[in-house]
Amino acid sequence: MIDRSGYFDVRFRSSSIFDLDARLPGMVFKEDAGDSLFCEFDAIFTSDLWSALCAMARWHGDEQIELLVLEPDCDTYYLPEHRMYPAVSLSVEAGADDYWEAVGWDVNAHESDSGFARSVAISGNVIAVTGPSGKWGCWGERDPEVAVFQGFPNRTVRNEWWANFGPFLEVADALESYISPAFGGRTVPDEYAAPLAANYRPSGR
Repeated sequence: MIDRSGYFDVRFRSSSIFDLDARLPGMVFKEDAGDSLFCEFDAIFTSDLWSALCAMARWHGDEQIELLVLEPDCDTYYLPEHRMYPAVSLSVEAGADDYWEAVGWDVNAHESDSGFARSVAISGNVIAVTGPSGKWGCWGERDPEVAVFQGFPNRTVRNEWWANFGPFLEVADALESYISPAFGGRTVPDEYAAPLAANYRPSGR
């Protein structure tokens, strides 16, 4: 976790690639950064995803990865409840254990323990991950239980990354497999599915 100045630095850099006020199924990236891939929300906090994020950062020359929690709000939740700023900045040289130490919780902690409650893996509902270059990003939302990635240099690199770090899905399959359970396992309503599919469809389709 970082101090007030660091928090606003991360927030400013995140705003270069994300519309911090947007939410899915809207377009959360300020500019379409190419083909999108989706994963389940909770997967963002796993060791495999840390390696995947490091790969994305290195493509664009980023030495840091920055994770920002947008919901709950910093001023109304994290500061009064936990006296912390909900952002993490880690070197791409950090290991998966370092990542979990920053975002996770002690496996022996009880749900009522402050360390458990402070964990952004537990409390974060909307998160944005990127690097100082602002050329790639991962946006996750707990309610639809999904996260979306953009910023692949080309289709070949994207497919190799997909194979190495998956499972990931393109938007049509993500609606059926990842997002449908958030709607009780029913077909995702058109008012959500249609704009998501339009905003994140693969290039050239």
